[in-house]
Amino acid sequence: MKRVSPLFLVLLVLGFFFATYNLLTMMIHYKTYSEEWDDPFLKPENLNEFGGSKSKYHVALTANDAPYSQWQCRIMYYWYKKAKNMPGSEMGKFTRILHSGKSDSLMEEIPSFVVDPLPEGLDRGYVVLHRPWAFVQWLEKATIDEEYILMAEPDHIFINPLPNLARGQYPAGFPFFYIKPSDHETIIRKYYPEEKGSPMDIDPIGNSPVIIRKSVLEKIAPTWMNISLMMKDDPATDQAFGWVLEMYAYAVASALHDVHHILREDFMLQPPWDVEIGNKFILHYTYGCDYNLKGELTYGKIGEWRFDKRSYLSGPPPRNLSLPPPGVPESVVRLVQMVNEATANIPDWDTL
Repeated sequence: MKRVSPLFLVLLVLGFFFATYNLLTMMIHYKTYSEEWDDPFLKPENLNEFGGSKSKYHVALTANDAPYSQWQCRIMYYWYKKAKNMPGSEMGKFTRILHSGKSDSLMEEIPSFVVDPLPEGLDRGYVVLHRPWAFVQWLEKATIDEEYILMAEPDHIFINPLPNLARGQYPAGFPFFYIKPSDHETIIRKYYPEEKGSPMDIDPIGNSPVIIRKSVLEKIAPTWMNISLMMKDDPATDQAFGWVLEMYAYAVASALHDVHHILREDFMLQPPWDVEIGNKFILHYTYGCDYNLKGELTYGKIGEWRFDKRSYLSGPPPRNLSLPPPGVPESVVRLVQMVNEATANIPDWDTL
């Protein structure tokens, strides 16, 4: 019988290990919350052994000192404080990462950390470009007690207690229907070379909402910042991606570091398109809500009743907004109710 060399046996074992690892990675990558977890190793309760849920996460959002940003941050922080101690919540501390380079009038009301903006003119009017640079600075300079971070935004409202959806090294993210890397392969290849794999390997996400291990974000953030600047500097990329350019930059940066997200459709709802709240966790009021008095959506046309955050660019909405007419979905009704509750209870709402 021919003797098998020890080197061959070592290579065989290593080959089996990496094949198994890649299979498990791929399975976790394409699992969503709604699928069955048939493999015992992949069940969430088993993945907890690797530092998943039950670890608190730090809530972090980036903002500037414009009135439009300030009033949204105040509402967001109000609902964070209410949700933090609810059963099922795994929230830790909160930080507004203020990228205006100076303190503002909310420093005593909201825990804040001041970082520098990008050099003047570098954002070319695209304010979101400051976000990755803000996270790079915060991660380098701040003391962050929690092992995980939730990257959130000012126009997020916690509508149900939010547990830590991440699983060990695998972050959790919300899948956006309009982030389609495979539809932009020519452009994606400028930043994601062929040797890294297919554009299909890039998650259809932005940086928010994402719950991610701090050590993983520390690796991704500088790459995310650099790719954002490169994309903005390239006219073809800028034209193709527009206002979601920084979201594509985060998705590409994650894939470059072989970081794949558990996709959670229950992470967030976005009225008026999502009409039911159910068990979703974050209400994101980025879209305008326009209805006629019959309760019919008139999106794209200013309604007889409307709520649109962009109506309040220069200052906060008034207290006690009118509720929508009968027939409007519960998601929109709840949005206005939650805004009204926050503004009724936040001191000096109209005078800040």
